[in-house]
Amino acid sequence: MTSFQPETLEGQAPPADSVHPRDSRTDAPTSVSRLNDTIRGFIERWGSVWVEGEITSFNRRGGNVFGRLKDLGTESTVAFRIWSSTLNRLPKDLKVGDHVVACVKADYFPRTGDFSFAISAMRHVGLGEQLERLERLRVQLRSEGLFDPVRKKKLPFLPHCIGLITGENSDAEKDVHRNAELRWPRVRFRTQHAAVQGDRCVPETLAALKILDADPEVDVIVIARGGGDPQTLLGFSDERLLRAVAAASTPIVSAIGHENDRPLLDEVADVRASTPTDAAKRVVPDVSEQRALVAQLRARLTGRLTQRVLHDIAQLEQIRSRPALRTPHSLLTSRAQELWMLSNRGRDIVDRRIEGERRRTSELGAGLRALSPLATLARGYAIAQFADGSVLRDASHAPTGTELTLTVERGALAVVSDGAVAGAVPDGAAAGGPLADAVPDEAATAGTLANAVLDGAATEGVKRPIDPLGSDASGVNAPASADRPLDTEATGDGASTGRA
Repeated sequence: MTSFQPETLEGQAPPADSVHPRDSRTDAPTSVSRLNDTIRGFIERWGSVWVEGEITSFNRRGGNVFGRLKDLGTESTVAFRIWSSTLNRLPKDLKVGDHVVACVKADYFPRTGDFSFAISAMRHVGLGEQLERLERLRVQLRSEGLFDPVRKKKLPFLPHCIGLITGENSDAEKDVHRNAELRWPRVRFRTQHAAVQGDRCVPETLAALKILDADPEVDVIVIARGGGDPQTLLGFSDERLLRAVAAASTPIVSAIGHENDRPLLDEVADVRASTPTDAAKRVVPDVSEQRALVAQLRARLTGRLTQRVLHDIAQLEQIRSRPALRTPHSLLTSRAQELWMLSNRGRDIVDRRIEGERRRTSELGAGLRALSPLATLARGYAIAQFADGSVLRDASHAPTGTELTLTVERGALAVVSDGAVAGAVPDGAAAGGPLADAVPDEAATAGTLANAVLDGAATEGVKRPIDPLGSDASGVNAPASADRPLDTEATGDGASTGRA
């Protein structure tokens, strides 16, 4: 403790440091330093005490811990400090909500006038009442599926209107507005103010949530509050608020406190933001990033299209450079010449084939005429037929008065037999008589064919005379065929020059 040596000068007030607080008066006040030193000396005589309570704040800074200890039955709290040298001897799992017993010693800092308790020992007694209640609620809500990621709704890419629930004129409201407008200047807000701590926190937050959730223009709702003592954040772990958030149809972002603050609202909300600033970054995209992305995609698209067009142009030029497309008429010219040659060749082949077949037809016709009985008639012979069409072969079969039809080369004659002529060629004349000599073998063959023709005519009941040259019954000749000139070949002794 500082010792003071007062120096009293006649006619002057004593120095402030020399006046003890209990001796101070209007004309002789004490100093702040003397007052703080006096208080510190008084507090140091208290010694250490054991106290029971619930940890409501437990923050680590520079290796030390600064927190608050709350009375179990009332709202009374005290501040405490745990130095790093002492912290190493304490349990490692100390946290907010723990029910503890601690050995504390009053500590007063004269320079700042701060009063707190230094912790020298601390141990668990059990879960604090609030922590135990929150843990039971957490287990219940998890079993009901309110924490299930499947039920959480996705945030819209660019909301048209953002609903905001926060304290009036709070730093959280300013942070959300400022950061959201920096990222997307044309963003719109619909703000509902509510108490963010105390007894009014839950009812007012529920009312604001109901209003914003019913508004069709609101695409996302942000519940924001700045950091604070965990005791002040208990309203955001209230079961009524949690169930209302889970039942809302609009996506909800929880932005309560700082990174270390984890009310149950963070578990139920669709998205958790560590701070109000983080919430603003999550609900709206950054316009500069989106412009850069659009520019990048546009550049990629332009590059791809340019590359494709150049490739297609090069391929088209390659195709156009081929001879078939560069001079297409040359292909037609070569094909035309080939077609002309093939057509001439085909024409020659057809002509030769037709001519050959014409000659062959003529030869066959000549041979047929040479073997035909008509050729025999053409040499002066005749065929006698009875009225029934049968051929007269024996003169004795045509007695006097027998009507006969005599067929010659050109037409037929109706004659009446006067009987057999005496001195005619006998039956054996064919073996060596003068008439037999005049009839060659072909004539005999022709006679045989003529008999066959006449027999066929008789069988069909034909009684008209045979037309040797295709003339009608009146003797008028029909037009000669193309092979008619070959008839002259059957001359001389009756032998035909044509092929059989």
